[in-house]
Formats: sequence, C-alpha cells, structure tokens
Amino acid sequence: MIVTVASGKGGTGKTSVAVNLALSIENVQLLDCDVEEPNAHLFLHPELLKTEPVYTFIPFVNQELCDHCGVCSKFCQYHALFTSPNNVLVFPELCHSCGGCMIVCPKKAITETKNRIGKLNFCAAEDLTLVYGELEIGKPMSVPIIKAVKKQMDKSKNVIIDSPPGTSCPFIETVRGSDFCVLVTEPTPFGLHDLKITVQVLRKMIVPFGVVVNRAGVGDNKVYEYCQQENIPILLEIPYQRKIAELYSRGIPFSQEMPEWTEKFQTLYSDIGKLVKK
Repeated sequence: MIVTVASGKGGTGKTSVAVNLALSIENVQLLDCDVEEPNAHLFLHPELLKTEPVYTFIPFVNQELCDHCGVCSKFCQYHALFTSPNNVLVFPELCHSCGGCMIVCPKKAITETKNRIGKLNFCAAEDLTLVYGELEIGKPMSVPIIKAVKKQMDKSKNVIIDSPPGTSCPFIETVRGSDFCVLVTEPTPFGLHDLKITVQVLRKMIVPFGVVVNRAGVGDNKVYEYCQQENIPILLEIPYQRKIAELYSRGIPFSQEMPEWTEKFQTLYSDIGKLVKK
C-alpha cells in the first residue's frame, strides 16, 4: 500500500507517526515529502548513500534573436517574463516550467536552461529505505521536489509518505495517488479547525482517510464528536505522556523504547489495509 501521513496543521506529531509506523512494519520505503523542513532522518539516523540535484527548467532568451515583441510576456500567466523595448527579464522564482514561452516566440529566441532548486537524499536505516527532498533556501516552489521524491517510489515495498502540513499544493501533490491518508490531529480547537479543512480536501480528491489523535487527554472532546458525526474512523490514540515527549525531544522513535507501541502501529497498518479493501 501507499499510505500518506498528513495533518492540517504543523506540530501535531505527523512525522513521529510516520516514522514509528514505518519502523513497525516490514519491507518499507519512507518518503519524506515535507521538503521545506524534512526531519524524518533526524529520528532514523540513516546512512546517506547518495544525493541528486533537482532542477526545474526556466527560459533563456537569446537577445540577438529577440525583437522584444512581448508575445512571451503576454502569454505567461505567472508574469515570469517582462519585456522592455531593449531587454527581456526572466524571474525564475515565478516560472512554472510550462515551456509555453518557447512555443509562442515568433523568433524562436527562447530556449530552456536548468535552474537548481534543491536535492534528493537517498538513505538506508537497517531494513528501511528513506528518500527525502530538500528545497534550497530562497526557492519558493516545493512541488517539483515533491514530484521528484515520489518518482523514487518503490511499489514493491510498503510505502509510507510524510506529507507537508496544511492543505495547499504541496499537500495535494503528496497525497495524490495514495491508497490511504492518515490524518494526525490533536484534541484542541486548532486541531479540529484544520482537520475539518483537510477532510474537505480529501473528500474532493476521493482519497480514503482515517484519524490518529495525538496528545490524547488534553483539550476537549470536540474532535471525537466531529469524527463521530462525520463517520470518520479514529484509528489510534497516542496519549499525552511525558516519556513519549522526552523520547521525541531526544530524536528517538518511541516505539523503539516502548515495544507495546510497535504492536499498536502494526495493528494500525492492518486496520488501514482493511479499510482500503472495503
């Protein structure tokens, strides 16, 4: 299966759930698509096998061929090109690499050039393989790196994907194609607010999902009431417990120090499989 672990808001414990789930089952590949701040490797301490750069393609204007007609600038919906009487300016951070400017240029003055936006890291931690992307500082678009990470997916393995928080384009690109999405939330007003938004998005995407409640025991019961009203399965509760928090702060997956949680995460994965088959 391809299981994505996501959350409507940051700080709910999404990565902790993804890592502990990956460590509790066999034949696993973990993809960290939270490329703006990847941190699964901080818990796994893996061996780095290799890195690969990630590029997008941006326009390169041959000023000798260009007659500054402005057709390319008018075509670009993202305003990545600006034409003046004497020059054409390219703004790489706005370019979506569609290639349309090359097609519409009447003088064929535009070609593509590489623009490095980040890198992929390929790692191994015992029997688990990890691939995570890193967006370079100052680069605004994470979706191309998320796509690059997902291209490394090994469908012969059980794939666990750590999603970026929120419900914008990076989340949608990460969840696309998943068999199931685990939504990690917390029993607080903020947790409930963002959970509702994420549920709306997943229902439009027609991706099955269930909820893991982290820090259970704090806040109120409104998350539970909402899930009951919306017929959303609560797959697991992780209590608000000092030992779990201490292990997390030391970068140790709590299932490794608390063996009973390995069984609970195995049961979680089994329950997900039953929901996918329905």
